[in-house]
Amino acid sequence: MSGLKHPPIVPPLRLTRTLVDRLPPRVDERGPVMLEDPPLEFYHRTAAGILERLGTQGAVWVFAAGSLIWNPRMEVAERRAAQVTGWRRAFCLTDRRFRGCPSTPGLMMSLDRGGACSGVVLRMDTGDNPLAALVSLLQKEPPVPPEHVTAETEAGPVEAILFAADPRFPLYRPEPAMEELADMLASAVGHIGTMAEYLLNTVTELERAGVHDLHLWRLQEMVAERLERLSDPVATARGAVYECHAADRSTSPGE
Repeated sequence: MSGLKHPPIVPPLRLTRTLVDRLPPRVDERGPVMLEDPPLEFYHRTAAGILERLGTQGAVWVFAAGSLIWNPRMEVAERRAAQVTGWRRAFCLTDRRFRGCPSTPGLMMSLDRGGACSGVVLRMDTGDNPLAALVSLLQKEPPVPPEHVTAETEAGPVEAILFAADPRFPLYRPEPAMEELADMLASAVGHIGTMAEYLLNTVTELERAGVHDLHLWRLQEMVAERLERLSDPVATARGAVYECHAADRSTSPGE
């Protein structure tokens, strides 16, 4: 298939669990709840519109670029490597509550307009009730109607939906320049964890799925570089123990 490119050769990951652990694992500070759940009717109306647009195609395909690849949140009947044009991965959803907080806000990843994106397209196992299956998936994603795209696969193109950021969404902000973004991801901590851990999990799982995003690979290098400047808590603790023992020996009788 001409539209699907082979993944480039990329260097090993520089960001590691050891580096991530140099940050506090979590903080108690939480930002306010920014969004209220929409009424159930919103999900039913959105799902019905998707199914009507698909028409006789029947199959519901979902393009996955991030956590949907390794945590589908739906029953999956088939998966294929795929690529879409006009969309790219971007850290463009403000997080001041989960992996960020008001004093160290973070940015969660979504899909934003422009460029191209490689990922996986998933065919939902909708069972006997496609509407209910689709409503269930929509309720687990941000309350924004998904986009309709053509995903290129080795077996041919498929019509799919994808979950993307909407500039009108209250949490949306354009992805900042790389230096600023790396600073944010290397420092943001919330009550469920850190943005550095989120980035590590993302690139690790993408690599396992055979997906290589050069933008993310450069970003993890920059975040790792920043974390390397922080003191290692394990090494610091060992140094304190060593100094304590050294002090004890120096004051021991007969020395």
